[in-house]
Amino acid sequence: QVQLVESGGGLVQAGGSLRLSCAASGRTFSTYVVGWFRQTPGKEREFVAAISWRGGRTYYADSVKGRFTISRDNAKNTVYLQMNSLKPEDTAVYYCAADLNGLGSRIAEYDYWGQGTQVTVSS
Repeated sequence: QVQLVESGGGLVQAGGSLRLSCAASGRTFSTYVVGWFRQTPGKEREFVAAISWRGGRTYYADSVKGRFTISRDNAKNTVYLQMNSLKPEDTAVYYCAADLNGLGSRIAEYDYWGQGTQVTVSS
């Protein structure tokens, strides 16, 4: 069992940066793939980024590639999402999720989810 808690969201101007954190409980967290997803009202939740359990492999959605960086510190049971050059279209609730399987982008692959943190980018 893994419990996830996101933090770091907030209001930022376009072009600015935020760093989201996903803190996990559970001694086996280091064995999980962790992904970030986001959702806006009326739209489906979409994949943002994922990182392998050791952190050696990462995977990004095309819309954030080159602007967002996912990383993890297994000693701290935490995964980060550094978001730079933010755009108004990045506005969403951001969720982290954990998965014991491969590095994937499909929602159905992830077994555990946090409650989300709101990111708002003003123009």
